[in-house]
Amino acid sequence: MTIDNTALLTDQYELTMISAALRKPMAHRPCVFEVFARRLPDGRRYGVVAGTGRLLDELTKFRFGPDELAVVSEFLDADTVDWLRDYRFSGDIDGYREGELYFPGSPILTVRTSFAEGVLLETLFLSILNHDSAIASAAARMVSAAGSRPIIEMGSRRTHERAAVASARAAYLAGVSTTSNLEARRTYGVPSAGTAAHAFTLGFAGPDGPDEKAAFAAQIEALGVGTTLLVDTYDITQGVKNAIEVAGPDLGGVRIDSGDLGVLARQVREQLDSLGATTTKIVVSGDLDEYAIASLRAEPVDLYGVGTSLVTGSGAPTAGMVYKLVEVDGIPVAKRSSHKESKGGAKAAARAARSTGTIVEEIVYPATGEPPAVDGLTVRPLQIPLVRDGKTVDDLPSLADGRAHLADALVSLPWEGLGLSHGDPAVPTRYHLG
Repeated sequence: MTIDNTALLTDQYELTMISAALRKPMAHRPCVFEVFARRLPDGRRYGVVAGTGRLLDELTKFRFGPDELAVVSEFLDADTVDWLRDYRFSGDIDGYREGELYFPGSPILTVRTSFAEGVLLETLFLSILNHDSAIASAAARMVSAAGSRPIIEMGSRRTHERAAVASARAAYLAGVSTTSNLEARRTYGVPSAGTAAHAFTLGFAGPDGPDEKAAFAAQIEALGVGTTLLVDTYDITQGVKNAIEVAGPDLGGVRIDSGDLGVLARQVREQLDSLGATTTKIVVSGDLDEYAIASLRAEPVDLYGVGTSLVTGSGAPTAGMVYKLVEVDGIPVAKRSSHKESKGGAKAAARAARSTGTIVEEIVYPATGEPPAVDGLTVRPLQIPLVRDGKTVDDLPSLADGRAHLADALVSLPWEGLGLSHGDPAVPTRYHLG
């Protein structure tokens, strides 16, 4: 499903709030909304901001044309429909750049505009930031677990077709090397990769039984000897033997997609070396997550393929980011409900780090002030301008910039921050709101 207009990617209550607000002066009062996470998912020690670039793209398409107005006119009054017809976001947005780490309480996005303009964007912004940041956070853990070994994202068949594209983008931001998804290649320039599935090998079976060699020969004829052959359709030992007999010792790689991957990788490496294929790489896949990847680091694995655990909720839990009104006409406002409290007033954030670059804490302070100095530490403001007067700021960091920034940011975490075991956030948030 391709959506050229994003105005209906929202919840009905955003529009009914506007309908009520337009009857009062509050609709046009200057407000500040903030996106933040009250806590990280259980066991996570940091989060990764992703989706900002997509959010800005979708904001430009947030328009109510004839088709959208026909839908909302079924439950809204005529004055509200007229207001929506002319809707264009005209405010300012600041936020963390893509690839920035975040922690509980981080003001990831700050929206300054009228109440009516701002409240309308809640669902769109949260759906993008929650999804993409969850994927990027999970992918970053996998990349850390893999060390210098590359990862290919191949989860398209495990999620919604449009979410698959966004997932590939977020995973690439986090350091995953390639994706199997071609729309991500076309739309975002993410490098793509892929060779063949078990169906290809099975398709060469004939009256006399399987013909794995014929399948391998056909793949090599089409893709060259540098391709990767899937060797576990039948018997792995025979599959490796057939692969080298057909391709020769310069075969690019073999892939194992099932079984005890650690044991099989050792056996296959020994077999490949004995056949003279010492440079042939071993690719493993099959429901891998960061824990499985970490357990394979001592094994002769050259590349990991990840899918289900990256693009689904079990492997990439949302941080439950929220979009809250924090200021009205310069007056701080805050929700006080138990366990869902917020801190009023427009805020900014900075990160304090030692001279070595290691992050010590996140400091949240009033947006009208300056970040507080901390003895012996370097303090770096985190938010950057994203939108001014409704228009996206020029020369924002690219996807490649965000990817490089995150790689550096992960190095700056305290050593325990990269641990896969459950624990508290790697960096505490200190509120300096005075």
